[in-house]
Amino acid sequence: MPALPEARLLEMVFPDHTNHLGTLFGGQALAWMDKAAFIVASRHARRTVVTARSEEVNFRVPVRAGQLVELVARLVAVGRSSMQVEVEMTAEDPLSGDRRVCTTGRFVMIALDAHGTPVAVPPLPA
Repeated sequence: MPALPEARLLEMVFPDHTNHLGTLFGGQALAWMDKAAFIVASRHARRTVVTARSEEVNFRVPVRAGQLVELVARLVAVGRSSMQVEVEMTAEDPLSGDRRVCTTGRFVMIALDAHGTPVAVPPLPA
């Protein structure tokens, strides 16, 4: 069975990405996750895509300044013009190599034509 379409991104958590406790802002995590979902949906649809919904976002463990985060976005379902993308964010200590899944979520992306109207997308690969 072929692998689901996916995108991988790496980000470094700098102090300006964190709150007063030195942990990653939730909004920053969501922005990076949405970016990863956008990339995998755009590559699948080969169209302009927009975020229609984010759902079931779970913040499991805090991400600290100085850590790396790896985002893996996978296209898991396709409707007529919608694409459901699951995103997993893993935090990594760059010195020890310790890795932990820190945040997971699902995003619904919609493909649009040149007039901003939802347009059909290809099915998932068989």
